[in-house]
Amino acid sequence: MKNWNVRKAVVAREDMPEEHRLRQSLGWPHLVALGVGAIVGTGILTLIGVGAGKAGPAVILSFAIAGAICACAALAYAEVATMIPASGSAYTYSYVVFGELIAWMIGVALILEYTLVVSAVAVGWSGYAAGFLQSVGLGLPGALIQGPELGGVLNLPAIFIIWVIAGLLIAGTRESATVNAILVLVKMAALALFIAVTLPVFDPAHFEPFMPFGFPRSGASGSEVGVMAAAAIIFFAFYGFDAIATAAEETKNPGRDLAIGIVGSMVICVVIYMAVAATAIGAVVYTGFAESAEPLALILREIGKPWAARVLGAAAVIALPTVILAFFYGQSRIFFVVARDGLLPSSLARVSGRGTPVRITIFTAVVTSVFAGLIPLASIAALANAGTLAAFVAVCAAMLVLRRREPDRERKFRTPLAPVVGTAGILGCIYLFISLPDRTQIFFLTAQVIGVVLYAIYGSRAAERARAA
Repeated sequence: MKNWNVRKAVVAREDMPEEHRLRQSLGWPHLVALGVGAIVGTGILTLIGVGAGKAGPAVILSFAIAGAICACAALAYAEVATMIPASGSAYTYSYVVFGELIAWMIGVALILEYTLVVSAVAVGWSGYAAGFLQSVGLGLPGALIQGPELGGVLNLPAIFIIWVIAGLLIAGTRESATVNAILVLVKMAALALFIAVTLPVFDPAHFEPFMPFGFPRSGASGSEVGVMAAAAIIFFAFYGFDAIATAAEETKNPGRDLAIGIVGSMVICVVIYMAVAATAIGAVVYTGFAESAEPLALILREIGKPWAARVLGAAAVIALPTVILAFFYGQSRIFFVVARDGLLPSSLARVSGRGTPVRITIFTAVVTSVFAGLIPLASIAALANAGTLAAFVAVCAAMLVLRRREPDRERKFRTPLAPVVGTAGILGCIYLFISLPDRTQIFFLTAQVIGVVLYAIYGSRAAERARAA
């Protein structure tokens, strides 16, 4: 492990071998759509039910807390991404700022995050797809829409959508981004319909008692409740802007477009989430949708608007894949960059004639299919959050270190009140991590220990060989 603190120098695009060079094809509208597509999805369409079950009406406060912490991280990402315009997100930033070992550990966290997010959203999509098909008389057998832990055999729709998205990404990045932008508009229209239909039946009495389970995480392991327990889970609903950072090398003008994409998508999504959460609880008592796999569609049926539920269900089936696409894209690019650095077999870091990393994409599809087919949504979301929180801490810390190490370096985007924002982001993420279920914390820490062992056995020597080559 003699090279544990070696820092990476960002290689200019023109100095990379042709087979390792990603094609530049994205502008800031693509990035904003990628961010909104990633952020607005399973979190609001599905996890609002999980959050309400843990916090009651105070799930709105949980959304606000998670959103504020993510906003701090988003500002840090925007500054660091424009200073280090290379693919790899927090992994690359950690390699440049802290060195190889920390980068490896953040890479493990990111791989955990993205793999599980793709799986979780595929499971969420499956819930809406199954509900929609049943509403039109084409229901699937229960054994084929749930994993073994929920009494089924295999979540077949979740696996199906993962491979559809993999095929789209193999076809081309720009083509995928264009399809994503169209589907994001469909999703926004569906959420606007939900707000418009539920507002007339809004009942303030549904918000009493506002905080039935208290503020801090409490309860036995596996059944934690409270505002912070909900925030630690629905934190999943807000991240997604970090997927934009993985697109740095495929962006035409990264110095400008990355900041617009990250900050712009975050602002749009915070507004949308607060409006949807408030109208959902105002329409139906939270206990009525807390356990549903399709809570928003259930609310619409409960208030006597089955036609709107069908429209929302159809929109979710059509548009939730934008989340899978964004995170699948980010996952494949992180794998790609780690392989290009030599920390994974370099043969995986090759692009096709269309400029897409086909081998990595197929590998990612296989891994995520296993999780999506067998594990329920809430468990996957909690595990994904642990990896994301570690990445957010790393980026906030990288911003603060660069401010001290290179104070005079050009910053095309400067985070306002950087010391306050960076510190708040770090402390907030640590608090959310502590609020995660105990078994999630243990799983994440175990994965990190295994990661360090693998680095000592394989990663350090592999990276040294890659540098020598």
